[in-house]
Amino acid sequence: MSYDGNVRDADDVAPGFLDNPSRSIRRGIRSYFIGLMLSVLLTVLSFYTAGTRWIWEPALPAALTALAIAQIGVHLVFFLHITTAPDNINTVLALGFAVLIVALIIGGSLWIMYHLNQNMLPMHQITGIQR
Repeated sequence: MSYDGNVRDADDVAPGFLDNPSRSIRRGIRSYFIGLMLSVLLTVLSFYTAGTRWIWEPALPAALTALAIAQIGVHLVFFLHITTAPDNINTVLALGFAVLIVALIIGGSLWIMYHLNQNMLPMHQITGIQR
């Protein structure tokens, strides 16, 4: 079985991607509108969740994280057109590499700050050294 990279599966096209002849402009605009409405809904739901006591307070960070991940998914599919199509492999690899770099920077920064906090002298000893 051979792979032909030039043949595009009609069902594996991102919403709003108009390169496929079976897709109309109206259908593309409709999918962008659906993405916009989902993004607005998730944003409003995040602000509502943070501003009310609708969710148990210790679970609030987890709920906001879940809503943020859902919104990232909406943006990736509806606006950045990332799907499972074979021609999206490079895009997904670049996105994964960017996520890895950001995670390393944030994780490394938190690790450094934690160890600085553990290894620094208490404030009353620091002021005693300066005299």
